[in-house]
Amino acid sequence: MLGQGRRVALTLVSLLLLLWHEATTIEVPQDPKIQQDLKQPPTIVKQSVKDYIVDPRDNIIIECEAKGNPVPTFTWRRNGKFFNIGKDPRVTMRKRSGTLEIGFRSGGRPEDYEGEYQCFAENDLGIALSNKILLRVSKAPLWPKEVLEPVLVTEGSPLVLTCNPPPGLPPPFTFWMNSGMTPIPQDKRVSMGVNGDLYFSNVMAQDAHTDYSCNARFLFTHTIQQKNPFTLKVQTNTPYNETSYNASDPYGGRKVAETTPTFLSPSGTESSKMVLRDEKLLLECIAAGLPTPTIKWFKKGGDLPGRKVKFENFNKTLKIVSVSEEDAGSYVCMANNRLGSIRHTIFVEVKAAPYWLDKPTDLVLAPDENGRLVCRANGNPKPTIQWLVNGQLIESSPPNPSRQVLGDTIIFRSVQMGSSAVYQCNASNQHGYLLANAFVSVLDLPPRMLGPKNQLIKVIENNRTFLDCPFFGSPLPELRWFKNGQGSGLDGGQYRVYINGTLEIKRARVEDEGTYTCVASNILGTAENQVRLEVKEPTRIVRAPEHESAVRGSTVLFNCKVKSDPSLPVTVTWTKDDKVLHLGWRLKKDDESLTITNVHEGDEGTYTCTAKSEIDQDSASARLTVLDRPDPPMDLDLSDLLARSVRLTWIPGNDHRSSIKEFLVQFEEDRWEPGRWQNLSTYPGDLNSVILQLAPFVNYQFRVIAINSVGQSQPSRPSPRYRTSGAAPDAIPKDLRGWGSMKDNMEITWEPLLDLERNGPDLQYDVWWRRKDTGEEWNNVTTEGTKHVVHPTNTYVPYEVKIRARNEFGPGPESNLVIGYSGEDKPTDAPTDLRVSKVESTKVNIHWKSVDPDSVLGEFKEYRLYYWRESSMVPGLVVDKEKKTRGFYSTTSEPSAVLTDLVPYSKYKMFMVVANNRFESPPSNTVELNTKEGVPDTPRFFRINRRNLDTLYLEWDKPLEPNGILIGYQLKYLTVNGSRVGRPHLETFFPNATDFTLRLPDRSTRYKFFLSALTQVGAGEVYAVESPHFANEENFIDTTDLVELTDTSLASPFTPTPPPLVTVPPTTLPPTTISTSTSTAPPTTTSSTTTTTITTTTEATTITTAATTTTTAPVRVTTRRTDQNVLVVPGREIWNLTVEPNSNYANVTWKHNFPAGSSEFVLEFTLDSDKTVKIVPVKQQPPIRVADLIAGAKYHLKVYSHELNNISKNVTFKTAYIDQVDIATQGWFIGLMCAIALIILILLIVCFIKRSRGGKYPVRDKKDLPLDSVDQKDPEGSFDYHSDEDNKPLQGSQTSLDGNVKESDDSLVDYGEGGDGQFNEDGSFIGQYTVKKDKDETEGNESSEATSPVNAIYSLA
Repeated sequence: MLGQGRRVALTLVSLLLLLWHEATTIEVPQDPKIQQDLKQPPTIVKQSVKDYIVDPRDNIIIECEAKGNPVPTFTWRRNGKFFNIGKDPRVTMRKRSGTLEIGFRSGGRPEDYEGEYQCFAENDLGIALSNKILLRVSKAPLWPKEVLEPVLVTEGSPLVLTCNPPPGLPPPFTFWMNSGMTPIPQDKRVSMGVNGDLYFSNVMAQDAHTDYSCNARFLFTHTIQQKNPFTLKVQTNTPYNETSYNASDPYGGRKVAETTPTFLSPSGTESSKMVLRDEKLLLECIAAGLPTPTIKWFKKGGDLPGRKVKFENFNKTLKIVSVSEEDAGSYVCMANNRLGSIRHTIFVEVKAAPYWLDKPTDLVLAPDENGRLVCRANGNPKPTIQWLVNGQLIESSPPNPSRQVLGDTIIFRSVQMGSSAVYQCNASNQHGYLLANAFVSVLDLPPRMLGPKNQLIKVIENNRTFLDCPFFGSPLPELRWFKNGQGSGLDGGQYRVYINGTLEIKRARVEDEGTYTCVASNILGTAENQVRLEVKEPTRIVRAPEHESAVRGSTVLFNCKVKSDPSLPVTVTWTKDDKVLHLGWRLKKDDESLTITNVHEGDEGTYTCTAKSEIDQDSASARLTVLDRPDPPMDLDLSDLLARSVRLTWIPGNDHRSSIKEFLVQFEEDRWEPGRWQNLSTYPGDLNSVILQLAPFVNYQFRVIAINSVGQSQPSRPSPRYRTSGAAPDAIPKDLRGWGSMKDNMEITWEPLLDLERNGPDLQYDVWWRRKDTGEEWNNVTTEGTKHVVHPTNTYVPYEVKIRARNEFGPGPESNLVIGYSGEDKPTDAPTDLRVSKVESTKVNIHWKSVDPDSVLGEFKEYRLYYWRESSMVPGLVVDKEKKTRGFYSTTSEPSAVLTDLVPYSKYKMFMVVANNRFESPPSNTVELNTKEGVPDTPRFFRINRRNLDTLYLEWDKPLEPNGILIGYQLKYLTVNGSRVGRPHLETFFPNATDFTLRLPDRSTRYKFFLSALTQVGAGEVYAVESPHFANEENFIDTTDLVELTDTSLASPFTPTPPPLVTVPPTTLPPTTISTSTSTAPPTTTSSTTTTTITTTTEATTITTAATTTTTAPVRVTTRRTDQNVLVVPGREIWNLTVEPNSNYANVTWKHNFPAGSSEFVLEFTLDSDKTVKIVPVKQQPPIRVADLIAGAKYHLKVYSHELNNISKNVTFKTAYIDQVDIATQGWFIGLMCAIALIILILLIVCFIKRSRGGKYPVRDKKDLPLDSVDQKDPEGSFDYHSDEDNKPLQGSQTSLDGNVKESDDSLVDYGEGGDGQFNEDGSFIGQYTVKKDKDETEGNESSEATSPVNAIYSLA
């Protein structure tokens, strides 16, 4: 009845526990400030192991560390009694710790301190206990002294040599060695057992030794102790000889009785073994028998756990490292040899010391909260649970109404301050125990914020975001979040608040930016903190690197363009194969790429670009594959050697990541061209063994070249040589022909065989010939050359010819018959009755009578007409009389033909001959004819030579070939505006007119002009030109190059597109000639000859009127195409125009990006006072010096390109002013003039005195002195001015035709008395002051001396 009531009570308690609501356990944060202020019971944090074995040579240290607030104090119990540390001078306790140190410097034995120790850590809130530590001292006892008798055993019998090591703590490790400190060899027959004994399944004669020694190694003392050695003597039926040992017959032929297996360990058929959970299980079966038995293991009722089981000691030991309950059971070992088998069963029982199922943990509660401590453990047998509080049994502790013990659980209800304590749970059975400390701490603490204040959080847009707000308080505070200090708490929707205070924003957006406030509150108060959130754009790689395959030595570029939030600095790093990439001269990076120059194999790998900001990063990778030429093939081998073939095999080399496309096989022979490698054949890249077709009588060696997409490998090493045997020639000589070099011979020629076609030595040629269709016998000759001459022969006779090659192995095949001819002679008959009909302007029909074919004396080639232009019927037109030829082939008796491409309105002459391959006949009769009048060619040029605001001045020249009598010109013009054209107009002119002025109704109107010359036949070819258009059309003067293309049927990129041509009845416009002011660039494709004439005027022109003049350079295009390209030159400009003015000149500089030599520049100076314009075209590059400027004047300068005049730059400057000085008022000038007058007066006085003495001084006797070259007049009466002063002869002298200087007609002889010319006494030459006159004038005077100033003085005297 009582048992039934107890079961009901337990059931009710269980229901109450299920329905009872307990408060959430408070987790105390590890924040140092909280830990410093928070009161906590002690907690053991470090202690020694339960079974503590120490080295007797060292001091003993028993550890016990604990934490708590206040700092705990420590006490120890030894063997269940208080351990007074202060009374033992060898024992000390570390400061602020419970760790004991026991020293033995002053004496004492460590064994005296063996026992069971337990540490107690205590403060105001409770007492914590350590495990019971069993302290033992390590022991290494000596081996007992004993005298071992020799062991005598019969060969083939089993044997056990016992070890019995001394008991140590911990047990020693045993092993067997001989006297040479060499381990005893162990195998399937001889092995050591778990207990240390040495087992022999059967003894052999060679086992007889005197030094079987068991050794024990003690781990703590690091010592090895050796047992006295065993001496083993083996009795055999016959003497044993070590040299006769054979592994296949270990008994050396001795008859040893075989035995069935028996167990040496364990004994019997059954045994049992107990092992604790998680420990190591070792099961051993060692059997005796001859032959040596093998061991196998089984488990009854199941399979061996394969992953846990290991077999050791030649399968004699089964080992399970960590045993569990399912490893219990019956294990069977079976030993068998060829005589039989035996079994042994081991019953394994698994017990367990206590182990935790639910270990009690610390419990922190607020006042009036509920909680519980749980202590659940398991073991075999089932452990008992015992509760302690502060180290005392809970049953003997003071009662606590808020505490209830229910077996392995303690329940706390409405705890109050002051009920903090440390509880111990002890779970124990016969195999061990477990002890756990868990404190119950009752706290009351207002809320406190643990995180940093006013933290700034930067997040990436659209990412999940967490805002942390760590807090603590007891009772556990309630936490709420607010945004920007407004509204209710944030929870729900895209917000989620976790129990630890973290606010989750599921998808951050720009509108989520702001200040977030977290508020924690409990009954003791509130605390708050703020977090500022900024939402940023993500960092993304918008142009990622791509996989690259690069040839070795080339350059590779990996892109990595990054887009990120402008407020976040981003760093871009590169790695190769996840390792930092070291940049250098070959590896360079910029903001958007990585460049690798001179790529080699070491650069191959995966390159990763990582763009990283402070809050996020993005990365992209690409693989670089380095390609290279393949390595040369290796190990060339020849096989299957035949007369005309051989098999070549090789090993391909490394293809360097570019598969081999083909192999090239080359050969070299040492007879004809030694050392020269020639191509033999190519083969697909997947082959490495091929059959080569060879020629006879050649000593070959081969090599192979591999080819991939990068290029060819180096040649392989040559193969061994292979010599083919000789044979008769296979080839027939090529290009066999017979022809006559003279009229009575025939040369038979052919191409010699190639060296590889000879097939043997002593190569010769057999040649046969005979006259065709005569039936005569063959003539033949054998020669080593490549030509044979047949002589004499008749003129131009057909022959049959054939040939074959031969060598010392025999003749080759004959060739087919070839027809040859003997030599030709000069034709004897000339064509007759040459005449013409149907004469037109450019063509004429010709007729003649043919010659007898036999008179040609050779192969009839053609009738050859010689014709030439004798003259033009246009008066004064000079023509080229070069002879031209035209061939006609005809076999009729009276042939006729048409001769074309004649020039109209011209007189022609012609004659005809007949021709064979070498000669022409005598000429026929000569015929004269006059072609009819035709339409003229285009005018020689057509340009707009001058342009102002209101008029256009057109200028042209007559055609080069008028093709008749010119009767005038017709000019058609129309207005153009983009693609729209106006109504056409027509003007006609007399033949002597070469210009036309057109007044413009509108200054902005542009015109297209079409000019053609006229004869009676009609209008000639049209020359088209378009009026130019400039950006500024006022005050413009230009001298432009004239570029005339006589044939441009090409489409140039600088040719403007003309408007559609308008057909004006009744004449259809012929091919159009287009004129433009843009120089035509060389075309990429041309089908005709283009002639370019360039005329440049570099003189500057100054005009004082407001007229605007321009000259366009016409481009004459004789084509009907109207789809020419438009001039487009993007990016051209002029800048930095500067002027350094002086008084009358200025230095002008500017910068431009026109290609060198591609453009001519124009400097346009406009005088500010009267708007006069000065134009200076320049071809050289700046700076430019411009002279002839007006001092002190203001100029406006404009610099523009001649071809692209809408690209310009303007600047205004002023020249320096020079003060004008009247030289006549200067003192130095007056003094100089006075000195000159005084000298002249003195000279006159001296001359007067000389004359008064009776001297005669004729000045000029010859009155017909010719004019000087500077005064020479041309027949029209105008002077011819020369500028070369250095080459002008002296005045009055002239140079003879033979180069000698003629004596001057006005020599000094004529100026003195007598024949010798003299100077005056003062050395002056008065004659140079004589004024020369024309002969007619001097003859009218009585004396020329009257014109001399000296004579005038004489006359006055």
